[in-house]
Amino acid sequence: MHRLTGITLGVPDVASAAAYYTDFGLIPVGRTQRFATTDGGEQLAIRHAARRRLLDLGIGVDDPDDLDRAAAGLRRLGVAVERSGTSVAATDPGTEVRVRVELAPRIAPEPATGPVYNQPGDAARLNERADAIHRNERVRPRKLGHVVLGSTDQEASQRFFTDGLGLKISDTVPGAAAFLRCSTDHHNVLVQRSPVSFLHHTSWQVDDVDEVGRGATAMLEADPSRHVWGLGRHAIGSNFFWYLKDPAGNFSEYYADLDCIVDDALWTPGVWEDARSLYQWGPPPPPSFLAPDDLAALMTGAHSA
Repeated sequence: MHRLTGITLGVPDVASAAAYYTDFGLIPVGRTQRFATTDGGEQLAIRHAARRRLLDLGIGVDDPDDLDRAAAGLRRLGVAVERSGTSVAATDPGTEVRVRVELAPRIAPEPATGPVYNQPGDAARLNERADAIHRNERVRPRKLGHVVLGSTDQEASQRFFTDGLGLKISDTVPGAAAFLRCSTDHHNVLVQRSPVSFLHHTSWQVDDVDEVGRGATAMLEADPSRHVWGLGRHAIGSNFFWYLKDPAGNFSEYYADLDCIVDDALWTPGVWEDARSLYQWGPPPPPSFLAPDDLAALMTGAHSA
């Protein structure tokens, strides 16, 4: 496994969601409700659904042997598997998300030009302004980094992704959530305990903290009500963040500087509690981040369905 290939987002109003993610910096593909990132290619599709939710999640692998391993792991858990020559698909009951493991090329991004910082005792930028001051182009996310899913059976969903599909645990919040990875990124899927299955947020990589701030500033200049939480830095994963809200109620995050795990033997999963399970610094999270305002409506809609 080496990356998330893409997601399908279900929302009641496709047109308004499409306009939001265009403003967010994703690149529209053709005339359909599909969007690309600069490095990951086509990574978002938007479809109609009675309530907001994540319909489909893709995970990329290198060769058919990886598909065999995922299929075998799922079957050991008693999960029904759909198998083709290029993919394995199964639905996790706890999150209600159909996960598709598929053959996909690896991303080979062009390295970003690192910002040059003046620090005490080390003035590396002399007689010129910081490069970020001169940036005026639209912020374009590099790739889809991770998704956060609410599960009505967190432990079973965690087993689905780890014992079934083969994702690895990076960190945990006891009794609440697990940060899981299918790449060298600290996490690609976070499964958290919830009274209803729902999509909490999607997260999109940008080059640096200035791009986090510039992207969020542009979004809020267009519509201040989009603001959710930020600017801040997480302790789990270490990344800078800023969260915004799409018209359906899904949160979307700009992030930069996420932890990278290239050697499993050198990484020890941590157990996190208290405020540091949420953030290292920044404004405190609003109550609506922890329990979205439409959670009761989502529960009613799920029960009706």
